[in-house]
Amino acid sequence: MLRFTLPLQLRCHHQPSLTNLTTPKPFNPPVPSLPRTVSRLRTSYPVRSGSGSPLFRSPEDELDVELGRLLALLPEEMRRRVSEHPELHQLMEVVMDLGRKPLARFPSGDFVISEYPITVEDIGHATAQVGDFAVDNRAGISRTLHRISAIRNRKGAIIGLTCRVGRAISGSAKLLQDLVQDGASLLLIGPPGVGKTTIIREIARMLANDYKKRVMIVDTSNEIGGDGDIPHAGIGSARRMQVPNSDMQHKVLIEAVENHMPQVIVIDEIGTKLEAMAASTIAQRGIQLVATAHGVTIENLIMNPSLEMLVGGIQSVTLGDEEASRRGVQKTVLERKGPSTFSCGVEIISKTELRIHRSLEATVDAILSGRFPNVEVRKMKSQGQEEILQNEPVIYSSLEKNGETMFEGAPEGDDDQTSQNESPPRLRVDMLEDSWEQRSPLSLFCYGILEATVMQGIKHLKMNDLALQLTDNISEANALLALQSKLKKNPRIQAAAKSHDIPIYVTKTCSLEQVTKAIQALVRDHEDGLKDFVSMDKTKQSEKLDALEEARMAVEHIVIPKGETVDLLPRSPYILSLQLDLVRKYQLEARRISGESDVHLQILPSHYKTDEEVKSSEASEFDGVFDDFASSNGSANGSPYTLDKLPILPD
Repeated sequence: MLRFTLPLQLRCHHQPSLTNLTTPKPFNPPVPSLPRTVSRLRTSYPVRSGSGSPLFRSPEDELDVELGRLLALLPEEMRRRVSEHPELHQLMEVVMDLGRKPLARFPSGDFVISEYPITVEDIGHATAQVGDFAVDNRAGISRTLHRISAIRNRKGAIIGLTCRVGRAISGSAKLLQDLVQDGASLLLIGPPGVGKTTIIREIARMLANDYKKRVMIVDTSNEIGGDGDIPHAGIGSARRMQVPNSDMQHKVLIEAVENHMPQVIVIDEIGTKLEAMAASTIAQRGIQLVATAHGVTIENLIMNPSLEMLVGGIQSVTLGDEEASRRGVQKTVLERKGPSTFSCGVEIISKTELRIHRSLEATVDAILSGRFPNVEVRKMKSQGQEEILQNEPVIYSSLEKNGETMFEGAPEGDDDQTSQNESPPRLRVDMLEDSWEQRSPLSLFCYGILEATVMQGIKHLKMNDLALQLTDNISEANALLALQSKLKKNPRIQAAAKSHDIPIYVTKTCSLEQVTKAIQALVRDHEDGLKDFVSMDKTKQSEKLDALEEARMAVEHIVIPKGETVDLLPRSPYILSLQLDLVRKYQLEARRISGESDVHLQILPSHYKTDEEVKSSEASEFDGVFDDFASSNGSANGSPYTLDKLPILPD
């Protein structure tokens, strides 16, 4: 048998390649050189061992390297134009559409990076350097956070690319550090591009590295942990499970819990009903959840039939006549069906401003009942190297019904709707820390509410022990704090409180939040001398001005010139009293007209007044500070019902 041997070089050149028979390895594109202006920003450089492998890189170097791998997808001319831009490190994405000029998007706006339109070769050059596009038309670059999204035509060919820059920003979740440390389940809501994924990536790193918890990330499109089998260093020691198909995400969620025993599950982009059901199942197993969803406010989730389960679900309830009349609503109302999957909600306004809903269930209940939710706004401003956290004040309000002050929730005080001159009805710290030894303490009689809950609320408000004391004798009490359901069944308690002229504060539940608000209002009302609970602070300034202007126009244009009666619009009792005061300043009278569900004023002309009414008006508290009517001879237009000087509106 003859044996033929070939030289070694010849065998190497002619041996058939076997790489086409196996799965191709992920391609790592070459890193283009960045301009000198960028390299000057680096504070340290990689230290290499004898073999040439890097041992250390600064965060700036890592960002430069990852950004360079994204720019490698572009032709040389486009890459140079982007690298020369002064906002290179704020690059958001690069858009390439067939037949159009390519754009680089920065915070300052779009920047054309080539005067020539994109060709098929340009798109082919970019797609050849990234991984395979999944069913959702997304791909990535191995061990980076960049995302490449494709646009296809009807035949399936790629005709457009959106190359989005991904960055791991340390400290992006600093505003939520207290909530993360307390073990709260967080639901982050915000429009696309506001930074939801960046925040939950930092939360995952914080939980895994700082708080030593077992964190499992269910990465739908490899945005949190980056593309490739090795996750990005931005997630720390957290583990990552990739989702082969977006339709299987709910199954991967259950698999992560059953197989890997995590303490925290991090989910990106919950978008279907099955995923919402899976998240609800995980929450019932006592696992902390951190997830994102597309939307602007919590109300968007309530109105989304696929995601409403995340906030407890919504159902329509038919109320009885008595209950509907007590609430002052229609017989058919919307209510929360069950407990919320997440304990806290976070609305991302911008990269430096968050809106926190500490109790997501209370927020949903407030929105469904037409009230404003209790919201805490947190802002972050950098002054040099310092980060300043600002918590906007929360406005608490109460609803007064039948002499009882009921606490159902705390509406948010909107800066755009609240006048700058109005100070929110907020319990001041100096009021709580005042010297209570010099005054008699408040005595509180509790009915239907545990004393331990009340004492916990007092400690929560950081009040002095001498500020508020509990008593068993209702005759010695300064106020009565009762549970609504218990108080209804005991009319004797109500009669005793009324006989001793004791204000009643009612809560719907025995929760610490509502009890704390009741105590806060009790102390505040006591400091104000127990003034009218429906105060000026609770009424919108615009509503008061509109009501007074309505009464003034009616008097000057109809009642005085024409001698006709005028019916004003229905208003609240406080607004009606202001309108009546204004009418009496014109030396006129008005009477209250009660309708089926509202009350309004009817202004009467001067000839409707009797002698007794004139005497009573002269003896009233509104003494003679107004000018008399001018006579017809002295009037400018000959009308006998003109005024020399209009009365001044009250402040």
